[in-house]
Amino acid sequence: MEGFIESVTKVLGNSWVQSAIVVIIAAIIYRIIAVITIRGEKREKLKKVKGKTYLRLIRNITKYVISVFAVLTILQIHGVNVESTVAGLGILGIIVGFIVQDAFKDIIRGIDILSDDYFSVGDVVKYKDIEGKVIMLGLKSTKIEDIRTQNIISIANRNIEQIEVLSEFMYINIPMPYEVKVEAAEKVIGDIGNQIKDDKRVLDYNYKGVNNMGDSSIDYLISIQCNPKERLQLRRDILRIILVTLEKNKISVPYKQIDIHNK
Repeated sequence: MEGFIESVTKVLGNSWVQSAIVVIIAAIIYRIIAVITIRGEKREKLKKVKGKTYLRLIRNITKYVISVFAVLTILQIHGVNVESTVAGLGILGIIVGFIVQDAFKDIIRGIDILSDDYFSVGDVVKYKDIEGKVIMLGLKSTKIEDIRTQNIISIANRNIEQIEVLSEFMYINIPMPYEVKVEAAEKVIGDIGNQIKDDKRVLDYNYKGVNNMGDSSIDYLISIQCNPKERLQLRRDILRIILVTLEKNKISVPYKQIDIHNK
């Protein structure tokens, strides 16, 4: 028995075995935290999307913190004086800081997203020409799912100023030629509105009135309230309703005309 204990003690005294134990313990701790946060996400109601965002960010931060502590512990096990090494790396740290400053910006912005409530997981946002749903908020980047293609796009958190959170409202202009009287045009728009309101995806509909008097047409504005996730396809369907209704009423969609004068 004593021989067995001595053998175990000798094995545990090996620096590589100790390093392996540190890695295993770090993996177990992270796994426990990951399971807790994932279960927390599942318990969160849909209206508490910010709670889900916090839980995912905690999981990402934990991964980095545990990794750093594990590396420092392993260095200490192998005889590296971590304190003096870290102190001696001051100048190198400054140089590295300049190199990875974008990463630091991403991390700071990732924290700002939560503290200033820019957006949360589940929100529908617009980035450049892409409209998508936020599916993951990380420490350095945010992932959105393109509504059109279902492609996943990763955006560095330092670029969040370019992201717009889409509201439930969208506005569509219905162009009418000047030849159509206002009362007649509004009657046709009323027919269009009745068809739009029959769509179960439409939460609210309003006719706003004359929005613009262009060179070749009068634009009548309508507003539609809907789930931002459905707005792209709903917009396509509404445009079809508009075109079909105009055709039935023998109204041509106006287009810009160019007058050429010969001298």
